[in-house]
Formats: sequence, structure tokens, C-alpha cells
Amino acid sequence: MIYLDNAATSFPKPEGVIRAVTYAQRYAANPGRAGHELSLSAEKIVYYTREKLALMFNSSVENVVFTKNCTESLNIAIKGTVSQGDHVVVSSMEHNSVLRPVEYLSSKGKITYDVARVYPDNDEKTLSEFQKAIKKETSLVVCSHASNVFGSVLPIEKIGRLCKEKGIVFVVDAAQSAGMIEIDIEKMNIDILCLPGHKGLLGPMGTGVMIIKNAEKTETLIHGGTGSMSLNLKQPEFLPDKFESGTLNLPGIAGVSAGIDFLLTKRNSLEAERALINLLKEDLKNIKGITVYDNMHGKIFSPVLSFNLLNFHSEEVAEKLSQSGIAVRAGYHCSRLAHKTYETDKNGTVRVSVGLFNQKKDIKNLVFCLNKIAMNNNM
Repeated sequence: MIYLDNAATSFPKPEGVIRAVTYAQRYAANPGRAGHELSLSAEKIVYYTREKLALMFNSSVENVVFTKNCTESLNIAIKGTVSQGDHVVVSSMEHNSVLRPVEYLSSKGKITYDVARVYPDNDEKTLSEFQKAIKKETSLVVCSHASNVFGSVLPIEKIGRLCKEKGIVFVVDAAQSAGMIEIDIEKMNIDILCLPGHKGLLGPMGTGVMIIKNAEKTETLIHGGTGSMSLNLKQPEFLPDKFESGTLNLPGIAGVSAGIDFLLTKRNSLEAERALINLLKEDLKNIKGITVYDNMHGKIFSPVLSFNLLNFHSEEVAEKLSQSGIAVRAGYHCSRLAHKTYETDKNGTVRVSVGLFNQKKDIKNLVFCLNKIAMNNNM
């Protein structure tokens, strides 16, 4: 099978990740919950993984919180930060993991929110839209770093600077950029960075990370045992314990650690992945009836490309490709706003997302199959 759905979950996983997940089962102990050898060994895995993530994103080790996925991280960041009567701004490229929590809070009368339109080919216009959307009641801005549908990258650093100037908490959804595009929390003025472990970091499913600067500004959604302050019925207020009640996913965290190690050996990986997307763009131009949704004009982008084929619903094209052994994703990709922005909300799009293990031959095989589909359509 040719796997071109890495924006959902990276595949295949490096052998080191598989070994790390398997080996972690030998500890069978809760990290930070006891002083025996197994528990201490488990705690070392957790600490070293925090350390790697802190170095990767320019944060402090204690600010790295483990969750079960990026969606959980975003729910904590959003629901735990806002107060009654607050106003929130999101971008027009948001995934449902941002939009649904915000819409839920709005439906309950807790907050109001506005959507800042993104212009993928014009960062200044995008920034202007955020400026116009911000009100005196605005306490939170939530923004995707890169679109999971179209690969467009938002001007995070400029938006972060704007938020800092106005004293607004800035949350970034790095689901499609962490591990691929450089992120510096301090430089970009990010207050809370949310990311998955199973995409760009090459780890297993069921792993997420929330890197948070200030624990005081955000409440936890879950209360319970942390292995600390056990005689106190109140949840610890210090990081990372405040947000890590219950048993951590030790095998998953070990896998993330191994994924980061592998990733660090592939320093030019993003350039290679972008080269494959550019190759696909050029080849698709020669197929009659294909519309490619690309207005990045040479700007930085994540390795994702969406397109449609005339007279076919996107899911029909994906099904035909699947029959030929090619895995892509089609439909709406849990991103209603992004499709509205690109005016593809009628049929969705076919999405190709490449990863570290894809090669030119994968793209050539995809193009060959699309040519066959298009030719049969025109006969």
C-alpha cells in the first residue's frame, strides 16, 4: 500500500518507536508514584521525553504536560482559560478540535467568539483580520499553525506579538506543524502550544502534549491523583502535576521519545516532503479536470495538498484510489471553516499528505492512477 494520509497519523512508525513502546511494557509501574526501581525507571522515561520536547520547542521541562491527544490539549487550553463573558477569536482555518469547544461554550452562554478570516497568500491581511476581530472582552486567541486540509501556514509569530501587546492568551494548534516546522514558544509569544505525538513526532496514537507557560491562567478539567500532595484534597497548582491526574501512557510517551530521536536524524525531512508536494502539483497540472487548491505562491507550507476531479465527489476519488492500493483522505477533514474559506464545502477535497517515508515513486503511482480515473471519466 502507498500511504499518503500522514496528516491523520504518520505511517509507518520507525522501528525504534515500535521497540520503545514494547520495551516500556516491562516496567509495568506508575512513574512518580513510588520509590522502587520499576517506578523510577518509568519516571526517567517520562522526564527525558519532557526534556526533549522542552528543547525542541524552547520551553521549560516542567511546562510540558502529557495528554492523550491534541484534541484533549486544546480542550484544556480553551475551556480552562476562559471565564464567563469572555470573547474568543479563532481563525477561519480551524479544525473541529478548536471550533467545537468554542461553539459549545458559546451555546452555553459562557463566551462569545468571532472568526478571523485567513488569507493564505497575504499575511498582512490575515493579521489585519485578527486585529479587527479582537475586542476589549477578548481573553483568548486560538489559531492553527498549519491547515490540515490545504497546508497553508499562518503568521503565528505576528499574531503572537499582537496578543502579547494586548495581554491576550495565545493558544496554537500545532497538529500539522509540530516536528515539521520550527516552533519557538518564546519567539512566537505562544502561551499554550498543543500538539499530537502521533503525527510529525512519529510516536504512537493516544499521545498528546500541552506546553503551557503559566499554570495560574488555566484551570484543569480533570482532578485526581498526581503522586504529589496526597494529603491535600485540592489539586496541585504547579506544573505539570496540575494537568496530569491519573496514570500516564508510559508506552506511548516512550514511543514519542523514540520518534523525536529518529526525527532528529532527518534534519532535511521537511524540504524532502515539500519537494514531493511540489512534484505532485506540477504533475496534476497535466491531468484534465483536476483543480488544485494551492495559493501559497512559494511561501512556507506543510506537506499537504488538496484537489478535486471534475464530475467526481472527493470521496469517490479516494475510494477508487484505495482500490488501487493508495491511501488518501477525502471529505471535509473535520474542518468546516477551512473548506468555507477555500469554497470547497460542497464536495470537500481529496487530501494527499506525505511523510518521512514517502518517495517520488509514490507520487508517480498516484498521478498514474489519477490519470486513469480522469481518462475513464472523459471517454
